[in-house]
Amino acid sequence: MSSPSAATRSPALHGRDTERDALLRLLDAARGGSGGAAILRGARGTGKTAMLDLAANHAGDTGDTGDTGGTRNANGTGGFVVLRVRGTAAESHLPYAGLHGLLRPIADRLPALPPAQAEALTRALELGAADGGLALPAAVLNLLVAVGVPVLACVDDVHHLDAPSREALFFAARRLAGEPVVLLFGADDGDNGTSPDDIPAFELGALDEEAAGRLIDDLLPGPADDVRASLLEIARGNPLALGELAGSLSPEQISGAAAPPATLPRGGRLWRAYADRLARLPGDTADMLLLLAADPDLETVALVGAAEPECALTALEPAERAGVIVHVSGDDGDRYEFREPTMRTVVYAGASLARRRIAHRLLAGVLRHDHQRLRRAWHRAAAMDGPAESLADELASAAAAAGAHGGHPATFLAFERAAELTEHGDVKAARLAAAANRAWHAGLPRRARSLLTRLQSLTISEEVRSQAELIRGSLELRSGKTGSAGDDLMAAAESLLDRDRGQAVRVLIRAGEASYLAGDNLRYLDIARWAATLRRPDDPAATQLMFEYLAGTAATFDGRHREAADPLRRVLELAPSVRTPSVLVWAGVASLLLGDDAQAVRLCGRAVETARARGAVSTVPQVLEFMIHAEIWMGRYASITASAVEGLRLAQERGRPNSAGQHLGWLALTAAVEGDEETCAIRAASAIELAGAHGVCVAGALGNWALAHLDLAAGRHADAAKRLRATARAGGTSGHLVIRVMSTPLFVEAIARTGDRERAREALRVLDRWVGSTRSPDRRALATRCHALLAAPGDAEEHFRAALDLHHQGFSEFETARTQLLFGSALRRNRRPGAAREHLHSALETFERFGARLWAEQARTELRGAGEAVRSHRPRATEKLTAQQYQIARIVADGATNREVAARLFLSPRTVEHHLRNIFAKLDIRSRVELVRLMS
Repeated sequence: MSSPSAATRSPALHGRDTERDALLRLLDAARGGSGGAAILRGARGTGKTAMLDLAANHAGDTGDTGDTGGTRNANGTGGFVVLRVRGTAAESHLPYAGLHGLLRPIADRLPALPPAQAEALTRALELGAADGGLALPAAVLNLLVAVGVPVLACVDDVHHLDAPSREALFFAARRLAGEPVVLLFGADDGDNGTSPDDIPAFELGALDEEAAGRLIDDLLPGPADDVRASLLEIARGNPLALGELAGSLSPEQISGAAAPPATLPRGGRLWRAYADRLARLPGDTADMLLLLAADPDLETVALVGAAEPECALTALEPAERAGVIVHVSGDDGDRYEFREPTMRTVVYAGASLARRRIAHRLLAGVLRHDHQRLRRAWHRAAAMDGPAESLADELASAAAAAGAHGGHPATFLAFERAAELTEHGDVKAARLAAAANRAWHAGLPRRARSLLTRLQSLTISEEVRSQAELIRGSLELRSGKTGSAGDDLMAAAESLLDRDRGQAVRVLIRAGEASYLAGDNLRYLDIARWAATLRRPDDPAATQLMFEYLAGTAATFDGRHREAADPLRRVLELAPSVRTPSVLVWAGVASLLLGDDAQAVRLCGRAVETARARGAVSTVPQVLEFMIHAEIWMGRYASITASAVEGLRLAQERGRPNSAGQHLGWLALTAAVEGDEETCAIRAASAIELAGAHGVCVAGALGNWALAHLDLAAGRHADAAKRLRATARAGGTSGHLVIRVMSTPLFVEAIARTGDRERAREALRVLDRWVGSTRSPDRRALATRCHALLAAPGDAEEHFRAALDLHHQGFSEFETARTQLLFGSALRRNRRPGAAREHLHSALETFERFGARLWAEQARTELRGAGEAVRSHRPRATEKLTAQQYQIARIVADGATNREVAARLFLSPRTVEHHLRNIFAKLDIRSRVELVRLMS
């Protein structure tokens, strides 16, 4: 028997919230005198040992146990004696070797057993022999109980344990109710029925993409997006595979300077284990598996057609019996799949080049349908089944026709392979540029840049050069420096003008977006002025719409709001005649600038649906940015959180850090609304950091706005005013025109409290000009509230009442409550407590519904000042928790797992875990059981 390896302990804990919580509950129950047992079942490398390590670490001291199992004394925080053993194939034929390794450290308790049981167990441990009957398994159970303190016994690789030991331990595991003992078993998926069905089991499947991504972050220092994508694709959620892949990378691969790996490391544990299993299969079975490995989308009918022997399915039976493949049937057809997806690369990479080419040739011969055109061309090219130039033409043509096809192969790989097979320089360059464009849209910016770099060694035409500039500019716009993006996009627009005016104007809009992100308002106006000189009376509707969009947005940013209205309305009039997702976004922005937030949300929602339907998921984060702009005015903070969480996830997955920065800023703002100072500070700092690294001033301004909101909610008015002054400055990463206008109501409130009313009036004049050009009751209400704050004492009440009338015509309950709080406060100061209480009660009710802890506390303070005793609705012991921590604690106390909490609150499981640790520390508790008692 051997001790578990430390190499896989920590990483595999990602994504295992449900299983971890169940194990910890089992240990808590054992402390109370009633334990139990569980089997952790999963494929190799999915983290069974790591989960056993977690239980052992929680239960007691973590000192090394040696090679034969062991014990940990009861001096650790858990108070358990911890016993461990691992089954090995080499000792599986030795009777009672498993019990010897597990129980030897507590053999000194044998005299406490009844004589017959003590004798039976002694014979088993010393001689490897025992009589039949119940004496031996009963002795195992009673010895564990006789230790006198809670016991945790961990048996890893139980399928390799000798059968007599295994059966004795399973006997004990069924009888642990009422005993302070926990028995945990780790078993492989294909354990051939050695694990009983009457012991609770947890299936450790593949990690989801989020958990796998967090594991990569733990293992690697800032990997390139392409490296991350490659590791996720190869490992398919297997923690050990991710660990071995990360450990095999060179510094050049980590940075993206060298190509990422295509397979598992050949010398790694997983590769050796898989290769050993595969070597035991018959030759015709191996050939069938190679066909499956060569095409992951292969349907059973195609597999049978490609196989030369008539008994194709019979040849697969040994692989099924060995647990290498499984048969699945669903909406996408009938097929065989590798039970452990990581094995596919081992099957393919382990075959010789000749065998691989034969497999590809066979597959190309059976993929005859039109929808299989790209796969057929891919296999023909891999088999070199014809002249290279002909294969390249066929592959490039099929890739171009595939559009946003998301199956096998990826279209960027098809274009790249076609380029490799092409001799003619200009055609080769065009295919490399197409590969770069598809890689970019697949969320692989580093791969796209690498492909563009290869163009530098080629002689290319002006058309290919402008295409490369456009791709490079798009890359910079979403994942690089906004300043560089603007330069590249302007150069691309100029080169496109003579060949494709419509595309050139579209690129000008992107250049304008780069200026918007950078907070460079002057450059945006210059772009719009240049665009105006290019207009023609006979422009098609799509080009007219783009010109109107640039004219309307530029006029808005220049403060010419009434002048902006006509072109923005023409955008909305022209939009139905142009059916592209980007037009929906432009129409949404036009609605937003005109003050029709509900229509902006509808249009952006349709744009998101259209993008998904077309497979353009990479564009969704940008669309969600504009949707959130509208939802902010409407005060829809739950929806904002959901949109920003999705936008952040997609932006990170698709290699779009510039969009990720904005979504972090929005999430910082929602945390500020909730009064969650810690989360707000973390998110805002991340947004500001990204803003500095990429020149995305809008993200930095959002981070400052969020922190200012938090300051104001906490009563730090001078700090809030100082932060918001930064958003008003041009240049740097804090200033941004749009965010300055959006945060004006907060700025006026903060600065009015510090006495600088003239500066507040100056900011309000800018807001008034825009609000006056719209019919939005929500925006007009905010401007009117600002006038109330700056009005003379005798005039303020009229403004407050007018603001509330407007609020009731709009959507934002939260801002209505904020106005009620300010109005109630003013009434209280004017010694009208009765009138004040009416507004303050309504504000408090809304703040509590929104979970806005700091604003709710302000309302309670004002109510107390108005002569009413108000108490917190929380248990006193939890008052030191933040609003979000209290919400998490309440949901956990109701029995939810970390993942369920994350889903309900639109957080990541990792964030929930972080909060829960802080909750336990603040409340001085150690378990969920104690939390339930505290919250009741």
